[in-house]
Amino acid sequence: MTDQSAKLADAATGIDEAAQAGLVPQLSMMIRALFASPVRNVLFLLGFSLVTVILVSAYGQIRLNSWNRPFYDALARRDLTDFFVQLGIFLMIAGSLLILNVFQKFLNLMLRLKLREGLVRDLVGEWLMPRRAFRLAHAGPIGVNPDQRLHEDARHLTELSADLGIGLFQSAVLLVSFIGVLWTLSSGFIFNVSGRTFAIPGYMVWAAIIYAGSASLISYWVGRPLIPRNAERYAREAELRFSLMRVNEHVDAIALFGGEADERRRIEIDLYAVLDATRRIVNRMVGLTWVTAGYGWFTIVAPILVAAPVYFAGNLSFGGLMMAVGAFNQVQNSLQWFVENFSAIADWRATLLRIANFRSAVIKTDALHTVETRIDFADGEPGRIHIDNLEIASPTGCTKLKERKVEIKAGDRVVIVGETGAGKTLLFRTLAGLWPWGEGTITRPNGDTILYMPKTPYLPPGTLREVLAYPSAVADFEAPDFEAALKSTGLDDLIPKLDNQNRWDKKLSDDQQQAIAFARVRLHKPQWLLIDEVLDTLDDRTHERICALLAKDLKKTGVIHIGKTETHDHIFKRVLHLVKDPETHNLAPRRPMPDIRTDARFPESVK
Repeated sequence: MTDQSAKLADAATGIDEAAQAGLVPQLSMMIRALFASPVRNVLFLLGFSLVTVILVSAYGQIRLNSWNRPFYDALARRDLTDFFVQLGIFLMIAGSLLILNVFQKFLNLMLRLKLREGLVRDLVGEWLMPRRAFRLAHAGPIGVNPDQRLHEDARHLTELSADLGIGLFQSAVLLVSFIGVLWTLSSGFIFNVSGRTFAIPGYMVWAAIIYAGSASLISYWVGRPLIPRNAERYAREAELRFSLMRVNEHVDAIALFGGEADERRRIEIDLYAVLDATRRIVNRMVGLTWVTAGYGWFTIVAPILVAAPVYFAGNLSFGGLMMAVGAFNQVQNSLQWFVENFSAIADWRATLLRIANFRSAVIKTDALHTVETRIDFADGEPGRIHIDNLEIASPTGCTKLKERKVEIKAGDRVVIVGETGAGKTLLFRTLAGLWPWGEGTITRPNGDTILYMPKTPYLPPGTLREVLAYPSAVADFEAPDFEAALKSTGLDDLIPKLDNQNRWDKKLSDDQQQAIAFARVRLHKPQWLLIDEVLDTLDDRTHERICALLAKDLKKTGVIHIGKTETHDHIFKRVLHLVKDPETHNLAPRRPMPDIRTDARFPESVK
């Protein structure tokens, strides 16, 4: 199977599984989230204002429709005086409706804005709960490209929700209003057939319902496949966007390897997947347009044809005919709202499916995989870390310490060494509480501060002062402390740039970034420091400075370094050994993710 066909097959499977979720549970979950958001009161105010404006506008539409009779009757009588009077009335009604339309547009745009604020704040808040983003990233396809769902999908969903919600309510109000008008107008319609006369109560109401109902049913039948096809297109668009971002992030390495042709091939595979998904939408949209456009053109004469028998029988004046036509158009337009907006509804449904499934997955990711055993994380006395009988489950076997019972005291310097593939990063994540699958007990000191240092340092965007203070606030530290932290790691030249705004992860070299990470440790002075292989990657000069920093400025800090070698200038007085047993705890537990019927496996990257 080619890369492209494999991706399309995976996409189709994921979409089919996601489609099993019901609309009502998804929609109710999103509504509850918005009601719990800080913008709830503003949303209520905007909603109330929109309802008021739409009701007043509907009253104005009824007045405008009633104006048709005297205006067209004045034309039929060639009454110039009444003609100008009716023009004046029209200007007043139309001017009022214009003001209402502008105000409604403003409220619509503000509703979009506040819906997006409430939804994105809720999604980001749930996603960035402690450890959730990490667990979601390892939960299977649902955790892929969360940026697409938080940004583009959230924007699209809120805009469609505002437009479709307002349009549906407005159509419902106009439908109720003009059904009464049309029923009254057609209640006196008398038909003459073969010398017999008979009347059908609400004749034009039933005609409008049958006309619009047939259009809605055919549109639904033709356009229903647009929902999964739109969901597929959004998934493929997210993959293309991710591929482009990945190439941009690693452009140096790609250029050095001369891998442009290979990357172009990969991007073209994603591009073809997008084009293929879009092409299927285009084919279905063409079929839907035959229905909507066909009914649209026929609607020009449909109300006249319906009222023509009564008019030609002499039972309806020309003004009455135009009034009936106007009311018929309002009723059938309201009934045809579904037809005219079916493609947008399909788009909205697909986007809601993606957002609702993502939010559900974010929340449910706290429900850990169901496994035979789970590592017990306990709080113990300050100043001591205990690791007892630790065995970490992974797809390739069991990662464990050769020393079965370990006690590390405050100020101790311990190095844990292991061969390549032994699971050093997995141990680091486990000690940090990110990877809880396996067995044994990890007792961490209650109330002690622990700072974790991964292999790749994280430098958030902002000033260098903010980078050093992260995740605390700059105000938590004195100004001289920042300078001292930089000096201790040999970064004196960066002191004048402390308040410069920059992408420091792009501006600084790898060794400088690692030095910044240790300067951050120097600033925070935690009681414990857990390091993942960082000391093994430093150049000699930086390594010497960091060792001096740990020996002097951080001599009270307990340090655990997980790496490949035992020798770090004799800083570490104690050595533990990490081993891998591929025959035990080779587990692939399940995680209860929404709409995913297959087992969610541990990622291969965590080995």
